[in-house]
Amino acid sequence: MVRILRIEKEHYYDSVTMMKVTSEISAMPGIKQAAVAMGTPLNKKFMVDVGFDEGKLAEATSNDLVIAIEAIDEGSLNAALAKTEELLSSTSHIKQVATFPRTLDSALVEMPDANMVCISVPGQYAKREAIKSLERGLNVFLFSSDVLGSDEVELKRKAEERGLLVMGPDCGTAIINGVALGFGNAVRKGRIGVVSASGTGAQEVTTLVHKMGFGISHVIGTGSNDLSREVGGITTIRGLKLLSSDPGTDVIILIAKSVDPKIADIVLETAGNCGKPIIVNFLGSEHKYRRWGNLTPCSTLEETAVEACKAVSGRKISIERPDLFALARREWGRLSDRQEYVRGLYSGGTLCYEAQKVLLPVFGKVYSNVPIRPQDRLQGMARSRQNTCIDMGTEEFVRGRAHPMIDFTLRKTRIKKEAEDPEVAVILLDVVLGYGANPDPAGELVPVVSATRESLAAEGRDVSFVASIVGTDLDPQNVLEQEKKLTEAGVAVLPSNAQAARFAAMVAKRGNL
Repeated sequence: MVRILRIEKEHYYDSVTMMKVTSEISAMPGIKQAAVAMGTPLNKKFMVDVGFDEGKLAEATSNDLVIAIEAIDEGSLNAALAKTEELLSSTSHIKQVATFPRTLDSALVEMPDANMVCISVPGQYAKREAIKSLERGLNVFLFSSDVLGSDEVELKRKAEERGLLVMGPDCGTAIINGVALGFGNAVRKGRIGVVSASGTGAQEVTTLVHKMGFGISHVIGTGSNDLSREVGGITTIRGLKLLSSDPGTDVIILIAKSVDPKIADIVLETAGNCGKPIIVNFLGSEHKYRRWGNLTPCSTLEETAVEACKAVSGRKISIERPDLFALARREWGRLSDRQEYVRGLYSGGTLCYEAQKVLLPVFGKVYSNVPIRPQDRLQGMARSRQNTCIDMGTEEFVRGRAHPMIDFTLRKTRIKKEAEDPEVAVILLDVVLGYGANPDPAGELVPVVSATRESLAAEGRDVSFVASIVGTDLDPQNVLEQEKKLTEAGVAVLPSNAQAARFAAMVAKRGNL
């Protein structure tokens, strides 16, 4: 094997461009592994972990480009290096589909009837751009994160004064009049509306509603911090009122992960006065609430979608796999007695949290970088312990990289590492489709699943791969095609995230739940 590690000082490229270059170089003949990335601590640790020189990498800063390639021979290495330089010095690999306005004012000249602006800039500039938009009478979808809580409150109160809506900051998903914003999915139009403080929570529920044959009127994202004591549920309450007065919405779903108990009481009182059925899922809250009046509480996102479809149609629909136990028996039949742990690797934070809620009663302890219980915390990117669920979309994983829904590099590396542990029974994955996500997630995962299985087979063992797919047949990636690829690679694909977590526990416990 031959390697090259090159550091180009003060050369910056955006994370999506570097991901595309890395992917293209990695697929070249004779290339064992490749990474083209900025010299952030996370990226350098990744390169050290796969065998590149730690001392040399220490010279790189976050402002420097690092090119690391390993090949089977000099010819393959030189070809890959030449291709890397070609791709980085050219825009030929990027499709130029349009010329976009460079300012808000010029955009409004081209679209004078626009009533919403999508903002995705570094957090320190987000407030300024949002205020400009509100002052021009525009609703705001604020994708940016790292915005001060006091600034969020100021923006949302200013919007209220003007009869406008601020979705965010840190708002990952919305669907307004059938148009998906951020990481959204293509779902059919229908009579179920959603107010959600969770992006992947909204994606899971809306795609499940679609799969059950129903549709979505609107999804109003609030931002992950809206139901904190500081913010007070301003956008959540505004969203509930908007959907309660919307003639195209018959049932409302309310989703949140982190809810302050006092704010939960205020929000539920508003929901109780909406005059429409409200399906409530406060996933990460210890706040105690029960079914009363028009409110129906749910514990999983799948149950939330089922109850919403029942409320709009008058009939209950099940998406449970009928062959669940037989499939689980097949999976655990390939494992040794020593293999007993589940390792979840997630791109969606809410999906990671929901999986922990499902697994915790079974195992008694589930470690995570975003744990349900403080005593179960793993520090940052620490090695997994026993049963573990990792949210790979947290700041320590995405600093200087594209989100794991787009860039699978770190997750693919982690899959290999988890499989090396002889006590691991199941590797549990979420696969998120839709606008903004990777164009072929299954195409990213299948090679590493196959290579991992081949490596383990040489040692006389195997591991069970279990996944759920957040997506629809209308998404650009097509959920049916993605499921087919994964299933053919031997991945057990379940209809929902909650089912996948329960199935993983069933395999690890050999059916003794």
